[in-house]
Amino acid sequence: MRLVEINFDGLVGPSHNYAGLSLGNLASASHGGDPSYPRAAALQGLDKMRHNLALGLAQGWLAPLPRPNHAFLAALGLGEPADAAETRLRAAAWSASSMWTANAATVSPAPDTADRRCHLTAANLVTMPHRAQEWPETVRQLRLAFADTAHFAVHDAVPACFGDEGAANHMRMAASHAAPGIELFVYGRPGGRFPARQHEQASRAVARLHGLDPSRTLFIEQSAEAIEAGAFHNDVVAVANERVLFTHESAFADPAGTYAAIRAALPEAEIVEVPAAAVSLADAIRSYLFNAQLLSLPDGEMGLVIPTEAWDMPAVRGWLDAMLASNGPIRRVLPVDVRQSMANGGGPACLRLRVVADPATVDPRFLLDAARIDLLAGVVKHLWPEQIDPADLGRESLAHSVRAARAALLDAASLGELG
Repeated sequence: MRLVEINFDGLVGPSHNYAGLSLGNLASASHGGDPSYPRAAALQGLDKMRHNLALGLAQGWLAPLPRPNHAFLAALGLGEPADAAETRLRAAAWSASSMWTANAATVSPAPDTADRRCHLTAANLVTMPHRAQEWPETVRQLRLAFADTAHFAVHDAVPACFGDEGAANHMRMAASHAAPGIELFVYGRPGGRFPARQHEQASRAVARLHGLDPSRTLFIEQSAEAIEAGAFHNDVVAVANERVLFTHESAFADPAGTYAAIRAALPEAEIVEVPAAAVSLADAIRSYLFNAQLLSLPDGEMGLVIPTEAWDMPAVRGWLDAMLASNGPIRRVLPVDVRQSMANGGGPACLRLRVVADPATVDPRFLLDAARIDLLAGVVKHLWPEQIDPADLGRESLAHSVRAARAALLDAASLGELG
């Protein structure tokens, strides 16, 4: 098999709105109640996919989930529109947060698993009501995209008593994508003003379901300081690719112990640590410097796809310039504009799920080329709402247009099974 890394980006759905539902996500909270721009958001996401495809990388996509979720409201005894006193629950039923596919699942590629299949376990996302409703539809889509059971195993979410947020709290390091690697599961401890969303037992359950070698599996505690500062997921303060870990010095509860364990399991590991003296934890989180895509480019170099907010911040730009001048393992910095996603609390890395697989084993409807991106963009330009104000949520006219837009997208992409 020809194993390569495929990034599956979530297409921003037509109900994209700023309801501020995510406790601990400072960007989401600060923009709660603002007007949103679903069309611009989806086109920005597609432009990022186009950008990475032009770099010579394999690129996939996942479709938005059906919204508004009337079954969610009905299960709560609410109609649509919901009573004015239940506005947050109504907003949860309209949330387009499945666009952040880094939370869709945890993925272990075939070289790491006992049965030599790529395993995906859907995240239960139980900490937040607007996300906890996602996983059954996510599993349905994953089982369609990765239907070849000779090469893939797709698992339901782990029991809801253990919160699991998927790949946003999971990293993999290896000599190359196709080589056996080590898998790093990052969990939090409860007790601060913001919830620790990843439970240690959820991570351990996923590792068992995937048949991982315990000697090559690390369970790492996230820094309480990082969670308190707004690093609601580990991918806000650290990202790994092949042999490189790119991390803020405050990402982990025990940085020295974490680095030692990584080097013991993967001697060729390189750790690029950004000191707080150069980039404060607050600036790292505000800029989403680490919520970047660290990618292996076809020419053998590593590139860092960052949001333009990081490139525009003087402290971050100064550190990045110094890093590039140092001739370290990260050789290119590639800014992209995902401002609509950033305003709702998700940068470039939130928008994608990394899957190492042979593209020939994936349902081709979920793989992209330039023509297919143009096809999706055409639907978005024609049918995605230009603007949604908070007062619009619950209006039947908007619900009708959102459902019609998604149906047209699925029809254009020949994915009627997801309707």
